[in-house]
Amino acid sequence: MTDMKPIRVAVNGYGVIGKRVADAVVAQEDMDLVGVADVTSDWRARMARAKGFALYAADPDRALAMREAGLDVAGALNDMLATADIVVDCTPKKVAARNVETYRERGIRFIVHGGEKHEVTGHSFVAEANYASALGRDSTRVVSCNTTSIVRTLTALNVAGLLGSARGTLLRRATDPWESHLGGIMNTLVPEPDIPSHQGPDAQSVDPDLDVITMAVKVPQTLAHLHYWSVRMPRKASKDEVLEAFRASSRIALIRMADGLGALNAVKEMMADFGRPNDSLYEVALWEDMLKVEGDELFYAYMVDNQAIVIPETIDAIRALTEAERDGSASIARTNAALGVGTFTAT
Repeated sequence: MTDMKPIRVAVNGYGVIGKRVADAVVAQEDMDLVGVADVTSDWRARMARAKGFALYAADPDRALAMREAGLDVAGALNDMLATADIVVDCTPKKVAARNVETYRERGIRFIVHGGEKHEVTGHSFVAEANYASALGRDSTRVVSCNTTSIVRTLTALNVAGLLGSARGTLLRRATDPWESHLGGIMNTLVPEPDIPSHQGPDAQSVDPDLDVITMAVKVPQTLAHLHYWSVRMPRKASKDEVLEAFRASSRIALIRMADGLGALNAVKEMMADFGRPNDSLYEVALWEDMLKVEGDELFYAYMVDNQAIVIPETIDAIRALTEAERDGSASIARTNAALGVGTFTAT
């Protein structure tokens, strides 16, 4: 690994996820960020330049407007792709699906995110569950924040032989914090009309053998998502055995209400105190003292930071597609070390 050239990574879309992916790429010793592309000329693009990132126009028609706004634009999207081994598409929902044609024409490996359908790439990715099946592929889809959390937690139980069927209720934040002045919901709750909600079938796109059904409701807050889960285990187990199964995952963090972490805002504040960039919670934060076992039934709840949880998965997906690291455990360890995943302990 030490003798290999760094993976040249391009990021298309410099929004909520894109800027975090770009920062995470820069933090990896085995990766180089060749540039970021966007269509805006506001403060977000200026922040990219302030960090020294090469800035490209994702749409050639936007290049002139970006330059007129005083931005140093290095070129168009194709110019950036010509310098890269792989592109991570972080553009808004459904835009990435249109960009795929360009990536395939250029013959460049690419990653899309959970806003796109599984069929766009034919492969959906969560590092602890199916790293090996992504090796050498031309593309993959890093699943959504909620689906990532579902696969992480249910995989941990499955590895320990504690997973039968799982039923989850998701309380979904209504919008991203920076967009809350533009839309979202106020003074109401909005149930998703279908059962299962899309997250359960999405988790099965990563692991088809999961027996999982989800229900979801949008709630008028922007900090994070909250999940409640009921799992039927194949046998009776103790609480300690279940907790050990969760501890075996480096991307699940056990927290306790008894430590003052009784709400989403408290956990986010702790991330700020730990010095995480953007207060990022990369792990699933699962309440240890709320978890309950009754014979072969398991009940637990956890928090999902939708702006952060997919970032380490994206880094691992880059290594898998490029085959820069064939061992999933080794990639996860490298990513964790670079981002500080698993370094905070609240119990």
